[in-house]
Amino acid sequence: MTSQLPVDDRLASTHADRWRDPTLRPDERADALIPLMSLEEKLAQLVGLWVGAEASGEGVAPHQTDMVEHTPPWSEAIRHGLGQLTRPFGTAPVDPVLGARSLAASQAQIVAASRFGIPAQVHEECLTGFAAWRATVYPTPLSWGAAFDPELVEEMAGLIGRSMRAAGVHQGLAPVLDVTRDYRWGRTEETIGEDPYLVGTVGAAYVRGLERAGVVATLKHFAGYSASRGGRNLAPTAMGHRELADVILPPFEMALRLGGARSVMNSYAEIDGVPAAADAGLLTRTLRDQWGFDGVLVADYFAVRFLQTLHGVAADAAAAARLALRAGIDVELPTVDAYGAPLAAAVRSGEVSEALVDRALRRVLIQKIELGLLDEGWQELPPDVEALRFDDEASQAVALRLARQSVVLLRNQDGLLPLAADQRVALVGPVADDAMAMLGCYTFPLHVGVHHPEYGTGVEIPSLREELQRRCPQLTHVPGTDITGEDTSGIAAAVQAAADADVCVLAVGDRAGMFGRGTSGEGCDAVDLELPGVQAELVRAVLATGTPVVLVVLSGRPYALGDAVDRASAVVQAFFPGQLGGQAVAEIVTGEVNPSGRLPVSVPRHAGGLPGTYLTPILGRKSKVSSVDPTPAFPFGHGLSYTTFEWSDAAVSDAPGGDTGEPTTWPVDGEVTVGVTVRNTGARAGTEVVQLYLHDPVAQTTRPVVRLIGYARVPVEPGGAARVSFAVPADVTSFTGVHGRRVVEPGEVHLRLS
Repeated sequence: MTSQLPVDDRLASTHADRWRDPTLRPDERADALIPLMSLEEKLAQLVGLWVGAEASGEGVAPHQTDMVEHTPPWSEAIRHGLGQLTRPFGTAPVDPVLGARSLAASQAQIVAASRFGIPAQVHEECLTGFAAWRATVYPTPLSWGAAFDPELVEEMAGLIGRSMRAAGVHQGLAPVLDVTRDYRWGRTEETIGEDPYLVGTVGAAYVRGLERAGVVATLKHFAGYSASRGGRNLAPTAMGHRELADVILPPFEMALRLGGARSVMNSYAEIDGVPAAADAGLLTRTLRDQWGFDGVLVADYFAVRFLQTLHGVAADAAAAARLALRAGIDVELPTVDAYGAPLAAAVRSGEVSEALVDRALRRVLIQKIELGLLDEGWQELPPDVEALRFDDEASQAVALRLARQSVVLLRNQDGLLPLAADQRVALVGPVADDAMAMLGCYTFPLHVGVHHPEYGTGVEIPSLREELQRRCPQLTHVPGTDITGEDTSGIAAAVQAAADADVCVLAVGDRAGMFGRGTSGEGCDAVDLELPGVQAELVRAVLATGTPVVLVVLSGRPYALGDAVDRASAVVQAFFPGQLGGQAVAEIVTGEVNPSGRLPVSVPRHAGGLPGTYLTPILGRKSKVSSVDPTPAFPFGHGLSYTTFEWSDAAVSDAPGGDTGEPTTWPVDGEVTVGVTVRNTGARAGTEVVQLYLHDPVAQTTRPVVRLIGYARVPVEPGGAARVSFAVPADVTSFTGVHGRRVVEPGEVHLRLS
């Protein structure tokens, strides 16, 4: 039965001049509209609708099949309005122009169906580019971290936002700001790295780019998702308050304060038994009361209902809605469920205060007003729609630059690299001729396109073999093995090809996928850090030939390479470098481009020496009291170049004692400047990545031995020099003390350049 509207339509007409008046502040307009709305109209603004949701069992969200069967039909769902439209471009392949026209038609129906004619806010995934068919596929976030270049990431995000806004999309579900804590977690590829400062600075840059383009950036996943037990997706998180405060939360606060993000998405995690979706301490007291966030908090897909079905803290959908709304979740995504009829009944029964609904609604309306969706002149069809393209030369150029900067040269014994054009090269390995080995799980071809193979990838994605063949005419290719599986029958041919060559490029790694359909990606967690399948056996066999080997790893996580680290003449790491990643890797290997990437995660030597990242106190390192040595094969921040650099004249200034050789007196509320001169002593131009670390030898709680507090990319011509300076405020030394409060503690600290 449809309830009667409690407000006369004439009243709404009388006040239309206020809630549509563009001269008023967004909050004033929202406050004028809310009293005019019925409960149904209010709740309609707090839900999304996934009209393209797939109920066949081949969905793109966890438990999607279980959750979409009760979605109301379109006409019923929009008759009181609609808060959000979920992924109209990102659910199935659709031509950009036709997709924009279809979206505009849907918006016209939403406007016409409801009393106030408020359009839906449209959101899409955009972690590695606009997740749409024929859109540029950029490198994954681990590659952003490896590039150590926030400015380039900001430029990339601006291009992504431009294409989204041109198509009629208002909100992007990115960036992921989870600090990786256990590389076995399948979503490690989606993280920027293992250091909160790197994640926060790069993540804030992405936010600035997306928001500058007029698209709402959504920070994911708040918070603790990446610290699950055993690196398992959606598993419980065992974490103390200090780890949460000092490692997990800082990137989110940085992205809000330095990036200006207007949306946050909750985590699926439960920390110490409390699911994030029901945690008012996290979602309201920390996020809003302490940090001052006034944007919209959206639920990760089905997270509200998961409070009942997966976490067991709610008896039914109404109870789940009550917990989430009280905690601070404003909008239920991806489609109407608990915030629909169950929440309406709970409000009418008095179980949930309508004031909580109004609190969430006010935030939603303010954001829609800021986006122009409540203005009289709003148009559902974007201008110049016929010229709409998602993959253009400017986007490809940035994708290639980022891919080049993200490739990390880990080892180059005796200068084997770069390869010479006249060498006989054997290209071996299961990812060598696999274009999909360049892509992460949230790229459209692997996230959605895999279910629609008849459409193709939508963009050109050259493989490493294609690109290397152009540069090395005497190239022989033998796969050797598959990425997964136990078939070793092809190893003998690979060994023979390597034995007959001057040098062997051995390409191993991952195939991204979703929920067990890959070796990396959401729901594709690993029991250890051995290379998938029998690739490790292939590596051992090829190394045994005695032919110099360039080991190329194309992956979504760091893998333990064991003694291959020392036996391979060269090691190159690329973290799903995007549609032009094959070109970037080939250019690095052949010397067209001088490598400048640095590791955003450590590369372990042994698969069992985990979990552990470089952010550890003394007892987390090698010690005499444990037989396990967790020392990585290559540490965080490591990376080589084809040229050489010399550092000199390191100094601290702007504080008493600076530049005198004596310890500097650094006020706890002051700032110092740290500088160093970088000189290129080699024969070719190169880029050094200078990193500044903090060591706190004595503190009231155990502290990481070192942690990153600054970095800079420094391009230098042969024989040239550049002076690098870091302004370092004392609050970078802060941490959560024994009483649970953040402190800048007086005492000795060491600043180390690396």
